[in-house]
Amino acid sequence: MKAVVCRSPGDLVVEDRPAPGAPPAGWALVAVSHVGICGTDYHIFEGKHPFLAYPRIMGHEVSGTIVETGDGVELTIGEPVVINPYLSCGKCIACLHGKPNCCVRIEVLGVHRDGAMCERILVPAQNLYPAKGLSLADAAAVEFLAIGAHAVRRAKAETGARTLVIGAGPIGLGTAIFARIAGLDVSLLDMSSERLGFAESELGFATLDGSTKTGAELVRDATGGEGFDVVFDATGNTASVQSAFAHVAHGGALVLVSVVKDDIVFSDPEFHKREMTLIGSRNALKADFDHVAASIRNGAVPLTKLVTHRTTLEDTPRDLARWVHEKSGLIKAVIEVR
Repeated sequence: MKAVVCRSPGDLVVEDRPAPGAPPAGWALVAVSHVGICGTDYHIFEGKHPFLAYPRIMGHEVSGTIVETGDGVELTIGEPVVINPYLSCGKCIACLHGKPNCCVRIEVLGVHRDGAMCERILVPAQNLYPAKGLSLADAAAVEFLAIGAHAVRRAKAETGARTLVIGAGPIGLGTAIFARIAGLDVSLLDMSSERLGFAESELGFATLDGSTKTGAELVRDATGGEGFDVVFDATGNTASVQSAFAHVAHGGALVLVSVVKDDIVFSDPEFHKREMTLIGSRNALKADFDHVAASIRNGAVPLTKLVTHRTTLEDTPRDLARWVHEKSGLIKAVIEVR
């Protein structure tokens, strides 16, 4: 089969790889249809991912159809599916408490093991969700949107809560969309006037332009000095995460959607006097995938505006390398495999 392989940082090629064999019990063979390109994929290509062994087939935002099933699998041949790329052990403390998204021994497709930038892939049946009522193109967007949906659910914010999402990339936009679906009053903060212009004109969000004033000044002006009830940081930037503590109102919550490799330092007196809640949000659960799929079906998610770029499996090495640097107009790119 054809596969896009990152052999080393900056070296991305299409190779012929052996196709997967027959699925074992509890697994299924999926013909890959569409794969979204994530910030993680760009980081792998650039050599910035801290936990990756090369060579690696990337790709974890995936849709496809069932080709073959192992014993005990109830899925139907030809059935369209969304792939949950977080493979959990089912035995650790997190899994036993219903949190396989933060499994102690988690393996993420395209990161810890080979992913779906290829023609076929073996996946545990428990990680395959029927894509009922979705096109296969739309189904490939469910995973990246589920990240934001999970973060919003983790926040447990009250309807109408004044909410700030920092970072207007795909994950931040997804978080903002699902915060709005949850009934929150959402504003977006970013340093990119172009991305904020898109968020405002195409998606209808209030925006705070970090290229014009400091975040502290913008938050003060937007909230009368009170801060936001809920703040989501989706930047992947250490300085942004640390400054986000000061944007939270007394009694409010900060949700860390993105991950940074550095230690986070904050003022304990400021944290305590606000009685802040600090929440980590990792990956997503089936409930989040289901919520995203339902929201796409009912028209609450403007996918036609979010997916701005498309390519093929054969052209991925050229286009992904180009999109690392050519960000203008780029929100989400999708690979059409078949």
